[in-house]
Amino acid sequence: MPRLGKRTTQVLSTVASVLLLVAVWWIQSQGDDDGGSRAQDRASSSSTPSRTPSSTPSSAPSRTAESTPTDDGAEGGADEDGIPYVDLADLPPEAADTVGLIDAGGPFPYPGKDGSTFGNFEGVLPDRERGYYAEYTVETPGLDHRGARRIIAGDGGELYWTEDHYESFERIRR
Repeated sequence: MPRLGKRTTQVLSTVASVLLLVAVWWIQSQGDDDGGSRAQDRASSSSTPSRTPSSTPSSAPSRTAESTPTDDGAEGGADEDGIPYVDLADLPPEAADTVGLIDAGGPFPYPGKDGSTFGNFEGVLPDRERGYYAEYTVETPGLDHRGARRIIAGDGGELYWTEDHYESFERIRR
């Protein structure tokens, strides 16, 4: 077998490294619009710890929803990041059900999906470190898959509603 030159070996190593990085990026950036099983299999075989609250006290922030103070008493309004507020009572009843499950720590209708890290790849929510946000499914009556409706919970207790699969958000006010 012929021996490769040093330059050829370096080029092949660089190409292999770039291909590996592209593959990792592609895998991490895959969305799951239909609740397919491929991503669910990945999530359920992950060694990532569960996001459900433990019974042991902790100094870490909780994912339990906070009561959001009103801004200026005006109808609607927006938070400090310009994201408009929406009252929980104005959302579909399934959203309130999901908030109740978040507060209770589950059980969630889509284990392995609900409570998983929301990457904020769209950049619509405030920029935070990876793992700050978790996503939860808001069921849509009549659909046999997860649909587009989600609630995103931040480690600071804030909750965001999206009905268009992350294209836009409103901050939930209780």
